[in-house]
Amino acid sequence: MTKSFEEIGIGQNVLRAINEIGFEEPMPVQQEVIPLLLEGKGDIITLAQTGTGKTAAFGLPIVQMTDTKNKNTQFLILSPTRELCLQIADDLLSFAKYTPGIKIAAVFGGASIERQIKMIKKEFILFRQHPAD
Repeated sequence: MTKSFEEIGIGQNVLRAINEIGFEEPMPVQQEVIPLLLEGKGDIITLAQTGTGKTAAFGLPIVQMTDTKNKNTQFLILSPTRELCLQIADDLLSFAKYTPGIKIAAVFGGASIERQIKMIKKEFILFRQHPAD
């Protein structure tokens, strides 16, 4: 039985944003991962094909669990490519549209390190391209 985003624990600010994006019901990976992350069930590894909703499965709880009063970096996401890094950052910005105080920084090779350091010092959530690229 498919549950709604609300039933799996997504709060009103994030629900409002994902409804505007057009999300209607959680994908299977989201139904499994989101409740576990929101409950703090530890490390989770998921394997699923491209386009199955993995970014939202991890990103929606990250947005919801971010403590905007805490000025430290709270989450770090590593991605294998610059393009995926930017895509994840854009998705999370969309998910956080109605969650005031969340700041997201995409950090990757080939861009000004000074500018990125300045941005990191101001941000709560940090995204970093995997150093092997």
